[in-house]
This record gives sequence, C-alpha cells and structure tokens, in this order.
Amino acid sequence: MSAWVLPDHIADVLPSEARHIEELRRDLLDTARCFGYELVLPPLLEHLSSLLSGAGEAHDLQTFKLVDQLSGRMLGLRADTTPQAARIDAHLLNRTGVTRLCYCGPVVHTRPAAPHATREPLQFGAEIYGHAGHEADMEVLTLALDCLRAARLANPSVDLADARLVRALLHGLPLSAARRGAVYGAMAAKDSAELLSLSQDMPKDVRQSLLEVMQLYGDAKVLVEAEKVLPALPGVRDALQNLKQLADHLEGVNVSFDLADLRGYAYYTGARFAIYAPGASDALARGGRYDEVGAVFGRNRPAAGFSLDLKALVGTVVPRPLQAAIRAPWRQDAGLSSAIASLRSRGEIVICVLPGHESEVDEFLCDRELIEVADQWVVQSLN
Repeated sequence: MSAWVLPDHIADVLPSEARHIEELRRDLLDTARCFGYELVLPPLLEHLSSLLSGAGEAHDLQTFKLVDQLSGRMLGLRADTTPQAARIDAHLLNRTGVTRLCYCGPVVHTRPAAPHATREPLQFGAEIYGHAGHEADMEVLTLALDCLRAARLANPSVDLADARLVRALLHGLPLSAARRGAVYGAMAAKDSAELLSLSQDMPKDVRQSLLEVMQLYGDAKVLVEAEKVLPALPGVRDALQNLKQLADHLEGVNVSFDLADLRGYAYYTGARFAIYAPGASDALARGGRYDEVGAVFGRNRPAAGFSLDLKALVGTVVPRPLQAAIRAPWRQDAGLSSAIASLRSRGEIVICVLPGHESEVDEFLCDRELIEVADQWVVQSLN
C-alpha cells in the first residue's frame, strides 16, 4: 500500500471543490451576520472532561482521544461544535440577554455518520441563547433556509417534529434509560411489532397513543389527525401548536411532519427540523431547540440552533462558474507591476503567465488580458 494513501473516509479537497466550499463558507457566514450572529472560533482540541460534559454515549464514541504531551491530561478532537458554543455563552460571554453565535470549522468523527460520509466534516452552525419563545425556533429555521438559499440550493423541503410529544406520553412511567431509548428507536424505525413488545406492560392508552404517533407522518393533515387521536396533555398540545406555528411561518417551502422522528431525543427539548433537497441522500441541515445544552456548564438557559456540513452541501448544489480573471505577461517592468498592483487592489484577479506556460490556468476564467498600448498598460477583453 502506498505511504500516501489517506485513512478511510478522509480525503484531500482539491482546488475546484475547495474554491466552491470557501465561497459557500463566506456566503453562509455573511448570511448569519445579516441576522446579527457573532462569529466564534472554538479550538479543535479541548480537555476531554470539558468536551464531553453532558454528551451522550454516541458523542463519546465519535470523539478521537489523545494525551496532552504538556500536561498529561486526556484531550479530545471535537466531534461537534455546539457544546463549545454553549460553553462560550455560559462562561466567557455570560450575557444576561439574547446571544447569537455562529461558527464554521472542521470537526472529526471516529466513524462516518453515513456509508459515504467524510470523517472530517466542515461544520457550519448558528445558535441563539436566552429566548424560550417560539420566535427563536422560527429565527433559526428561517436562517437555515436562507443559508441554503445563499448556497443556491434548489427546492429545499422541511420536515418537522417535536421531542416533547412522545416525552409527554411517557411522562411518569418507570422506564430505564435503555428501555426508553429502545422505545424511541422502535418508533423512529416504524417497527410496530417491536414497539408492542416494549410497551406490553404500559397502560393501554399510552400504548395506543404511541402506536398512533408512529403513523403520524405526512403533510399538514398530520397535525389535524394528531389533535383527534392523541390525549390532550399539555406537552402534546404545546408541541402540536408550536409545529403549526413553525409551518405557518414558512412560505414557498414544502413542509412535512414525522411525529415519530426521534433522532437526537436525548438532546432536543422541543421542536426540531431537518432540511432536505432533491438528490441528497440525507438531510443537509438539522436543528431545533435544545434548552439543556448549557446545563452542564452551570447555565441552563434556552437555546436553539442548527448545523450543516459544507462538504456534504457542496456535493449537492450546482457548481459555481469560474471567477473571471485578467491574464498578464511576466515582465520586469515598473509600469506593468504598477498596473497589476492597481488592479489587484480593486479586487481583480490578475494571473501572471510564466514563460512557456500560456495555457495552464484551470480554476479561473481569463476573459481579459493586460496589454501594452502606446506605453500604457490597459485591460482588453479576450472576447
């Protein structure tokens, strides 16, 4: 095997894709800034005890671990930036009002999240802290969609669910964490036989409600049906009302519901969403409300947000055209150097063609050239 073969699910990003990813990164950060989100840059490495505080078993298994040669303490490579943003909000900023943060940087996974996924996603995300109302849920969902529009994603669709609904149905039942997780897994997989087995000693009305929830997926009629067949518990009604408000807030977007979609049940505390697009094998963005995220850092306050992987996104959106550039000769000439410097200061891309390499520009569209006319250097169209 070649010494230069990279580990499985790790890959170099070559110029064309790297250019596209960088353009997307800038567009998404600019979009978040237009909403008032402040950029933070958490470290890739942290003490393991801090990085995994409050994280579940799945997060622990996804984290690479190593020993710090300076202190001897265990370190971790972050597998998700959200806990770091919560730590920054709780301990470094510690503001009393609303805080909006965004970030974009690599995360590292011990195993790929999907068969063809990378183990080094480039995670973009945005978080809003300090507001418990549905307005924050609407804002992060709107921002997520605007970010995907800025990426020129065509025909996104939104799937909505709410973690409170099933939690309300199971409230008060003496279930172990393992059994509760198995119930959630059976519902998410639409496995009615497994759910019946797991719920056989539950009250009849709870068992029936769980079976009903498993069938509640589809368009807006799902919410109407849910109000008919589910008990009028506060958590159930609050969840359905919030989902209706979120759906009503969206215009020109296909909205669906899957009330048994319980992925991240231990993490999300309210409404959650996934955004899909034609041609994508999985959701391109996921988010929602996770009010408990800052509790382990000593500041349990409302939080909502979303994240996406720019490497997955760039494989879905239409490639962008090459950037226009100016071709210039390579010459030791003060006037030429001054003209090139002036053009570059105005944001133009000027590529000096080295002798003997006139046709080797791949990532730029040289549609103009810098030529000498009457002792003056001027830009002329190549068309």
